[in-house]
Order: sequence, then C-alpha cells, then structure tokens
Amino acid sequence: MLKGGKVGLRARHEEDIPILRAELYDDVVNASRAESRPWRPVSPGAKDPRLVVDDTAQGSVPFSVVELEGGTLVGTATLWGIDTHNRVAHIGLALLPASRGQGYGTDVVAVLCHYGFVVRGLHRLQIETLADNAPMLRSAERNGFVREGVLRSSAWVMGEFVDEVLLGLLAQDWKPGLEG
Repeated sequence: MLKGGKVGLRARHEEDIPILRAELYDDVVNASRAESRPWRPVSPGAKDPRLVVDDTAQGSVPFSVVELEGGTLVGTATLWGIDTHNRVAHIGLALLPASRGQGYGTDVVAVLCHYGFVVRGLHRLQIETLADNAPMLRSAERNGFVREGVLRSSAWVMGEFVDEVLLGLLAQDWKPGLEG
C-alpha cells in the first residue's frame, strides 16, 4: 500500500465494488460530472470496467483509497493514460460523498504524485477537471500543479457544455510534502 498523511492507496478488493457502485456510479449527477462518457445503469453483478480491475492493463493503475486510521474505504484513485514513451500520465480520483471536505483529495493527489514520479519514473502528470470543481483545483494546486489552460465548453454535463481546466506538474517542479 502507498501511504500519505491521511490515506492509503491499495489494490481494489471485491468488497469495495458494491460500495463504489452505490455511492459513486449509481449517482447520476456525480458520475456524469466525473466521466467523459454518458451515464448508463449497470446491472447488478456485471463486470463494470470502471470498477473491476484488469491487472494486465498497462495504461491505467486503479487504486482504492482507504483511511490510514481504521482502513475505511473513502474512494478511488487512478493513474491513467500512462504513456511510457513520453513518460506522462493523468491523475483521477473520486471520493465517497461522506469523505469529501476532509483533506483526503489533497493527500490522494500527493500520493499519486509520489507513485508517478518516484515509483514509475514519469516526467509529467496532468489533471483535467471541470472548471467549477473547486475541491479538485485546490487539491491539485496545493500539490504544485499549475493551471495550463482552459478547454472552453469541452465537457457535456447534464444538459450543458462546461469548461474544463488543464493542470500540469513536471517531475523537476514537484516538491514532496508541499501539500498542506
């Protein structure tokens, strides 16, 4: 398990899946804001590719996020779009509703930076988030990410186009422990 100050990132366990499905993906508004694909219901017991981990996939590393104190599941984190030639990847995370606003997001981003830069030897990490997602913007910037641009009206979310913000962090600019 990778550890931050508040959270740990570990492999997805089978018992995580029903919780993540019910609290993150069955919530139409939340799921629509978090994904670039349209929401659709998934049958109980179906092998939902957003939740079930394919350990052979090379372009994505999904984690379950747990509290260090007690081990309670608080969300998901992913290093995705991993490009080993250019040594870049994207960061994504989703916290369960009861776990939001407690500083977990900032800690998750910090742990994913450590994983990307130290463990994987990447050169650049990138985050794309909706322009009104203040908690994600704050978590990224607290970890040294720089706003590099706005993708105007690039996301279709619940009946309207919304701007996305592009943030980037280079390995040489990363300062471990910067969050806080």
